[in-house]
Amino acid sequence: MRHIALVALCIVLSACSGSEQDELRSWMEENSRDLRGKVEPLPQVKSYEPVPYEAADMIEPFRAKKIDPDTKNRFGTGKGGQFQPDFEARELRNSVLEKYPLESLTMIGRLVVNKRPIAVIKYENNVKQVKVGDYLGLDFGMVTEIGEGELKLKELIQDSAGEWSERQSSLFLQTTEGSSK
Repeated sequence: MRHIALVALCIVLSACSGSEQDELRSWMEENSRDLRGKVEPLPQVKSYEPVPYEAADMIEPFRAKKIDPDTKNRFGTGKGGQFQPDFEARELRNSVLEKYPLESLTMIGRLVVNKRPIAVIKYENNVKQVKVGDYLGLDFGMVTEIGEGELKLKELIQDSAGEWSERQSSLFLQTTEGSSK
């Protein structure tokens, strides 16, 4: 009985390996005949050419002397320079507007009283009037001019070497809440 089952199994398996696989193999050979892989050639490698370093004698860009080496020789030796602010006078003035950064202050109006212009400055939810010579902002900003649409300041700022210098800044009249015309 075993021999008969084994013979029958072999006959069934041989019948399965017939013409269907031959047709599949011929179809694959026919359709893959023209297929060839195409690999583009590698790009030409450029040879490395070293560049000579010619900045050895120049001033280092990250040293404090790079900022302005000439002013250190003219105005002092890193102890503040010509424009050093008067910290004691700031304490005596005790101006409210000197406690706020310039970016948080807003010019919302301009008045002329006795032929002298006065700017109206808004800080937080308060309003204060300033005239030429008053101080505002954290950088010792002194009002130098009040125009119809602009308030000009002269500020004192300190660089990384400890030297003080002047900077011109402006506050522009705000026509509506949040705009900066």
